[in-house]
Amino acid sequence: MYIHIPWCVKKCPYCDFNSHESRFKDGSIPEAAYVDALIADLELSTPKVWGRKIKSVFFGGGTPSLFSAESIDRILSQVRALTPMEYDAEITLEANPGTVDSAHFAGYRDAGVNRLSLGIQSFNANYLKTLGRIHDEQQAIAAAELALKTFERVNLDIMYALPEQTLAHALQDAQQALALNPDHLSFYHLTLEPNTPFYHTPPSLPDDDTSAQMQEEIELLLAAHGYEHYETSAFAKPGKQARHNLNYWQFGDYLGIGAGAHSKLSYHDKITRESRSKHPKAYMEQVQQGQNADRVWEISREELGFEFMMNALRLTEGVPLSLFQQRTGLTLTSQQNALRAAQEKGLLEISADRIWPTQLGQRFLNDLLTLFLE
Repeated sequence: MYIHIPWCVKKCPYCDFNSHESRFKDGSIPEAAYVDALIADLELSTPKVWGRKIKSVFFGGGTPSLFSAESIDRILSQVRALTPMEYDAEITLEANPGTVDSAHFAGYRDAGVNRLSLGIQSFNANYLKTLGRIHDEQQAIAAAELALKTFERVNLDIMYALPEQTLAHALQDAQQALALNPDHLSFYHLTLEPNTPFYHTPPSLPDDDTSAQMQEEIELLLAAHGYEHYETSAFAKPGKQARHNLNYWQFGDYLGIGAGAHSKLSYHDKITRESRSKHPKAYMEQVQQGQNADRVWEISREELGFEFMMNALRLTEGVPLSLFQQRTGLTLTSQQNALRAAQEKGLLEISADRIWPTQLGQRFLNDLLTLFLE
């Protein structure tokens, strides 16, 4: 289950997620009303997933840590009441270092959150300012240390190839993250996404060779410290992969509630996706009227191969061959032309029981996926 909290203190210039700055004069957000809407959304959605166990819950945003621990507790209480949740379910909450303190963290933990994902992005004050972040390097380190004392599992999000960033500074961020010693690290290459200020007024970014060197050296550094590179941007200590994200990459099902949230649900005869209205006000009004999904559509048989590969080939070790038929209802021979082309280009490997991207395929993932789109 994915639960979207759409508000931020400030919209970052690189961000294309469904997030909104508070437009209220006092800076407040309609927290209680939005929690009511989430619960109503969940009640409307429950029949679609009746009897299915919830293995993970992920509070994403926006900035979920803007919400009180009481609100998170109320949401999770309703999830437990309305769905069968596994006793050891992974429950993750995203947090901004500039919006948390020890009381917040303790409250989230007591509500049932057992994994925190902290949006650090950089430990360098200059880059944080350029990225429009509301925290500084001291707050980043303090929040990470507090999270590690409070939660069973912690992920730190870091970005590289930042405006004017040098290789040395990118490696300094990686070294600082390693010094904190979380069980999971995410390293994202900054990209200029459409409809963002950075896209319309591009900053000066490292060239392709420099950013590629950053990626390679960060990967080597993390491997030397025992982190497994298991997904395009994700690194974990053995056995500490994000279960929620693995479900996405393995083309598993998920229910998304909240403004702009998406769902993928499989039935005996079809696989559907659905989305909610992106704007919080419109979303809350729709849910009050008994309508949660803004749009519902079926994934066609022609699209299923690409949809599966778009997720599965992000995993460095790939997936079992049998998973393709389990998740799509199709045989792998339906993709034989694309598979053959990918192998000939050195982008893909196939064994008797597994399919996975080569290192070249990982580096040029979009080129690999395009073969399945065609």
